[in-house]
Amino acid sequence: MNNLEQSLAELKLENNIALEDIPEIDLYMDQVIQLFEKNFGSWTRNEDEKVLTKTMINNYAKGKLFFPIKNKKYSREHMILISLIYQLKGGLSIQDIKQTLEGVNQKTESGDIPLGHFYQSYLKLYEKNVEIFSEDVLKTEQDVRQEVKRLEADEPEELETVLLIASLINISNFYRRTAEKLVDRLGAENKKKD
Repeated sequence: MNNLEQSLAELKLENNIALEDIPEIDLYMDQVIQLFEKNFGSWTRNEDEKVLTKTMINNYAKGKLFFPIKNKKYSREHMILISLIYQLKGGLSIQDIKQTLEGVNQKTESGDIPLGHFYQSYLKLYEKNVEIFSEDVLKTEQDVRQEVKRLEADEPEELETVLLIASLINISNFYRRTAEKLVDRLGAENKKKD
């Protein structure tokens, strides 16, 4: 396998939109897209892939993933919610994201929660998750190497890569399925309240 630590560094997982990166003033859609491209552009697999597009934002708005905008401008709270949506869409369906953020949207719009504080907590956990993830991937790589040694293959590199891919996908699926269960539980609890 090629240097996995280098690959992890190339992912630039530490990149995120910090609270201080989000302007206090409302932004037009093009400015929101620029903010996201600046902070998440390194996450794309190739030059053709876009971090965020007008169509995506319009679909999030139509799907009511965040509360309505005013005067075609996005508030700081909208940008925080779009950042959360961006992070969640890698593992959850749009419907699951809507269900997950529904209460947060309502509480933000009514002024019941300071969304900035919630987002700051999210960012702290995000940093910890990056550390845990990096350690776990390197541990998984070691486990894969041990398994491939047992196979006594002539060219173990390809087998190591395939097993590592399969292991990482398994772990990803376990996390996604657990998150989906939590979304379902959250939805059931919200229905009881209604």
